[in-house]
Amino acid sequence: MAARTEIANFQGRAGRIECAIDWPQDPPAGWALILHPHPLHGGTRNNKVVTTMAQACIQRGLAAVRPDFRGVGRSEGEFDGGRGETEDIQDLVAQFRERHPQAAAGKWVLGGFSFGTAVAAQLHAGFAQAGEPLPDAMILVGTAVKRYQFRAVEIPADTLAVHGEQDEVVPLAEVLDWARPIDLPVVVVPGAGHFFHGKLLVLRQLVRARLSTLGGAPS
Repeated sequence: MAARTEIANFQGRAGRIECAIDWPQDPPAGWALILHPHPLHGGTRNNKVVTTMAQACIQRGLAAVRPDFRGVGRSEGEFDGGRGETEDIQDLVAQFRERHPQAAAGKWVLGGFSFGTAVAAQLHAGFAQAGEPLPDAMILVGTAVKRYQFRAVEIPADTLAVHGEQDEVVPLAEVLDWARPIDLPVVVVPGAGHFFHGKLLVLRQLVRARLSTLGGAPS
């Protein structure tokens, strides 16, 4: 559990982007940016997959930043199919680094669930093209990168991709077709659907295992 959760506002291209920032008990060893599922289908920063990923990050001593995309909750603007959302989060990253230099100086984890994986991939591509610092780890759950891709992306070879065997929203076969040409392994959780009902503990353990490779003691 987080020692405290702070509600913070950042400035996106269409106005306010409201975030929850979960702070660990000790000074953070870095930070994680966790992006939520589709805004038009009930996706918010409080989605259980998102909060499960955030919990795993907090337990590894990272601050977990969970923004609401534009048009969700108190975040301003309207859904933009991934383009505007990517621009907003790009600005958010710069603002977070300026406000919280201690956390930003540590390890950076970029994670997303469903639609959030597409924004994460586009964000990574934008930073790579601009020569900006890239995340130390990338975690994609219920991957939907291909559905909302508007420019070429390169997925790091050490990315953790987790998918449910019985995903009813993004079929496993679709994800394997995406992963096969880039030789990206996909961890399949047997019996899991898109929202990992009854499998969230397994998901948290997978995320924690990936984070353990970054070094540092669990929080």
